[in-house]
Amino acid sequence: MTPQEMSRIHGLAFVHERGWSAAEFEQMLAQPYIQHFSTVGGFALTRSLAGESELLTLAVAPEHQRRGIARSLLKRWLKNSSPLADTAFLEVAADNITALALYDSLLFQRSNTRKAYYTRKGGKAVDAILMSRDLTQG
Repeated sequence: MTPQEMSRIHGLAFVHERGWSAAEFEQMLAQPYIQHFSTVGGFALTRSLAGESELLTLAVAPEHQRRGIARSLLKRWLKNSSPLADTAFLEVAADNITALALYDSLLFQRSNTRKAYYTRKGGKAVDAILMSRDLTQG
């Protein structure tokens, strides 16, 4: 998937926030330790380093949502990260109920909150929920 397609999907998936530009995705993909998982209509971008793997972003285009794409991408991340890391973590907006339910179902535990971390269009601030889970080695 090209940085341009990633930017398009990200912008459609995150309508309440600023979508990442193609140049930002291109810069991220050029960094070491970055993993990219994609399928038709969606992608995940992660970074595995120093025994941890972080979900940087996960986006599914609206016309492809509710088809198990996000769950499939997350499972690919978790499976492919375990040789590189023993902990997976992410942050998610507290008002993203669908994502929170998905992460809960994949055994992520809520570990902390960043108050007013996300700024929505229009200026509203939303907390970020930090979540993590152990990865099975071998």
